[in-house]
Amino acid sequence: MPHTVPMPKVFVAGPASWNRLVYLDRLPEPTPRTVFARGHRTALGGTSAGKALNLAHLGADVTLRTVVGDDEAGRAITDALTAAGVDLVAEVVPGPSEQHLNLMAPDGGRVSIYLELPDLARPRHDDRALAALADADAAVVDLAEHARPLLAAARRAGVPVWCDVHDYDGVAEYHRDFVRAADHLFLNDDGMPEDDLRAFLAARVADGTRTAVATLGARGALAVVPGGSHHVPAAPVERVVDTNGAGDAFFAGFLVAHLAGADVPAALAAGAAQAAKCLGAPDLAPARERRSP
Repeated sequence: MPHTVPMPKVFVAGPASWNRLVYLDRLPEPTPRTVFARGHRTALGGTSAGKALNLAHLGADVTLRTVVGDDEAGRAITDALTAAGVDLVAEVVPGPSEQHLNLMAPDGGRVSIYLELPDLARPRHDDRALAALADADAAVVDLAEHARPLLAAARRAGVPVWCDVHDYDGVAEYHRDFVRAADHLFLNDDGMPEDDLRAFLAARVADGTRTAVATLGARGALAVVPGGSHHVPAAPVERVVDTNGAGDAFFAGFLVAHLAGADVPAALAAGAAQAAKCLGAPDLAPARERRSP
């Protein structure tokens, strides 16, 4: 009988949103003006939704714990995630779901304006979430107040913690719990000069982080681990369709490769390849391939 490799189990906690994407020729200057959009649409957003979709695309068994409102946007969020094969633990709260207005430019520039942010006063599905967390091979805990308590829960369960702190500047208090808890830490190069970023990655590894990774946009990505560092160039993209979700796609590609036993250079390459696929797709993740009957 052929040997089948079990799907990695990944628990994700953090935001999912319903966003309005507005496509512009360029991002507007901060002065009064009239700007005409090239187009606009609504779509699923949120960093945890993006990671969950890409993980599912790569064959992982994914549970996403998130918060949505009791509104049409919340129903759109849950429908899109479940249709993609994500096991959803949705805390439904009164009021609107998380919603953003994203201004998008052809060069990849983006301004994200938060319109609504749900507040989780009291979780109702902690038993389901904690059971999925304890059974996972990796716990991805994203920047959100409602996800923060799961950092300690993952530690208690002995599950490796993966955190993405995005454009962290090295000093913001909000991010520090996530930075300190992460066994595997990711961020981008928007928040620090390159020399500071490299020093930060090295300092985190010296303090016990197993892997510290920075995505560098068109320059690829850099990983620092005990004993050295590794760089991978960005994978080529024939045509960039949408930059939303590329960082989350990279994260998912690296994570799945790591869980399959890849070394750091191979995991970086897998992350770059998944990011390239995402950049060539209109949504947060590439479309799932249809299986022939």
